[in-house]
This record gives sequence, C-alpha cells and structure tokens, in this order.
Amino acid sequence: MSALLDDTLRHLRALVSYDTRNPPREIGTGGIFDYLRDNLPGFDVTVTDYGAGAVTLYAVRGKPKVLFNVHLDTVPDSPHWTASPHELRVTEDRAIGLGACDIKGAAAALVAVANVTKGDMALLLSTDEEANDPRCIAGFLKDKPAYDAIIVAEPTKGEAVLAHRGIHSVQMRFKGSAGHASGEQKPSDSAVHQAVRWGAAALDYVEKQAHERFGGLTGLRFNIGRVDGGIKANMIAPSADVRFGFRPLPTMAPAELLHTFRTLVEPHPVSFEELFHGDSLPAGDTATAEARRLAARDLADELNIPIGNAVDFWTEAALFSAAGYISFVYGPGDIAQAHTADEWVSLDQLGHYADTIYRIISDKSGQGRPVFDSRAHG
Repeated sequence: MSALLDDTLRHLRALVSYDTRNPPREIGTGGIFDYLRDNLPGFDVTVTDYGAGAVTLYAVRGKPKVLFNVHLDTVPDSPHWTASPHELRVTEDRAIGLGACDIKGAAAALVAVANVTKGDMALLLSTDEEANDPRCIAGFLKDKPAYDAIIVAEPTKGEAVLAHRGIHSVQMRFKGSAGHASGEQKPSDSAVHQAVRWGAAALDYVEKQAHERFGGLTGLRFNIGRVDGGIKANMIAPSADVRFGFRPLPTMAPAELLHTFRTLVEPHPVSFEELFHGDSLPAGDTATAEARRLAARDLADELNIPIGNAVDFWTEAALFSAAGYISFVYGPGDIAQAHTADEWVSLDQLGHYADTIYRIISDKSGQGRPVFDSRAHG
C-alpha cells in the first residue's frame, strides 16, 4: 500500500465516522467540518451554512483554475449492514463504510493530496446532494467564482464522464365525478380511467423516442412511480394522483417534454407540478450540447484522465454546467455500490484517484499557468 493511499484511508476512516446522513439532514458547521479545517493547513477556508443541513466548505490555496467538488452527505443506512456503517473496515481489496463509495473516498483523497503538495488547489465540499434540494451549489454560484472548469466527484470507476441525463419528478392529479359504476361512462367521468389512459399514452410516446441518441445514451428514460385514486370497484373515481419521473438526454428540451406529458390526453390533469428537476450534462442550450461535451473532453485529455461512457444517473456537475462552467464527473468507485448495505470502494480505484489528483496538483502546469484555458475552446 502506498503512503498516499494509507493517508487517504486514514482520512476516510475519520470522514466515515461522522454521521452526515441525509435525511435527516441534521448536519451543522462542526463535526466533519472541524476535522476538515484542521486538516487543510495553508488553505483559506470558508464554511457556510445554508440551513436544513446544507453546508459548504470552500478551501482555496493559491490561484487555481480548476475546482474539485465533492458532496459529504450520504443516504441513510439500511438494517442490512453487517457492521456499524460509521466504522470503516479495510480488507485486502476494499474499504467498506457508509459514504466510502458515494463519495467520501474522493474527499479523503483530496485532503490527503492537499497535505503532501504545495500547488494551487481549490475544494468545494457540500452536504445537500442527497436531498434533492441543491442549496449549496446555488449559494456558491451566486458569487460567480472565477474557474475555468469544475470537476465533480461521483463514482465513475476512475473515468471522466462527460454527459449524463437530466432528472424530472412530477406530481399530477386527475378529477372525475363520483357516482355508481353500473352505468355507461364518458372518458371524463372516472379520474382513475383518465390516469390509466394517460399512462398508456405516455408509454407509447416514450417508446417513440427510442431513436434519440447522445454520447452513447439512447432514448428517454421514464417511470410511473405511483398511482393513487378511487374508492371501491362499484364507484366512479372522483380523483386520482400520479407521480412520475423522466430522464432526458442533453439534446431534449425539458420544457417541451413537460408540455407534452401534461397535454397527452383529454381531459388534461387539473394540477401538474414539477417537484424536482436537474439539468442534463452538458446543461443549457441543447443546440450547443455537443460542443460543450467536446470542451470537457479536451480538459480530461489534457489532464490525462481516461474518458468513460455517458451515464444515466444525475450529478451536480449539471448545476455547474448550467452556470456556464466546463464540467465533468470523475471519481473512484462504482455506482452499483452506492446506496447499498456494506457500501465499498476498491482500494485500487481509490489509490489511482489519489495518485491522479496528486499528479494534477503537483504538475508544474498547475502552478505556473492554468491547467486548462477555456478561451482555447470558444
């Protein structure tokens, strides 16, 4: 085991020991942030509390052009853990602990690198990624910090992910007229019948999007997650609620998709509320999505980070992309291990990630001139 990996595991053991489960979102400015303050000597450190468990630590040394972002919050642990989720266990090939894969392992590696290098470096560590309530990044971006690019850590098997889907969650309601179910019904009488017709039309529409492609991704991901309504078999349903989600490609316009889903069948739903949305990566103008993906590829190539496939899951890289930054996703671990009992990250990937960050920060190009000049890419 290398000295850098050993240091990374030492920091990871500490980070895992802090309870940053989200929910319940009971995260303050002490605890894990006290540890990080103490272990980032030579950095200008600012901790900001945005409320509801949303806290950021922004640490800067020198004048870096690239910012590394990692979220420190985790999902709740399940009862299927075989040992305490807050005590790191290290075996011959993996580190096991809540958040070890998603994504405290990357945070630990960044802290380890920060302590054995002197080059320019910037970190943004946040605690609201798992909440579907992105206060941290929104608050940070209000000051429009000057960086050429943002690298967001998520489990990507040590490859740069340049594109991913967006995510949208919608709650809608259909309204009918209660009555006895023995008679002939019009299409608008039963709210449940309206919901069922809508579901069939939605599935047909999604199937027709299968030919759409971007960066190795195909089609539109769609799921009807919940349907509630009606009273009993011999009563016409006066109301029905439907909860659904969809994940578009970067070249799909979410506003147009929302309008399509709202107007698929007559009568239209009486209420239609988007509960959460996250942009695709690259975010913004769909017409320039490919050009911005190529700019992110150029950065990954310059940093000698291998390029991976686009992914279906959403990340906060889209928030930085929407704000105009070149951004990609890069971190140790496999998304298949995230959110699982006995979550783990492989030591090989964790060590390789730490070595890569060490090389980037130690490289003279990262100290004497910008690692990446966005002006060269339009």
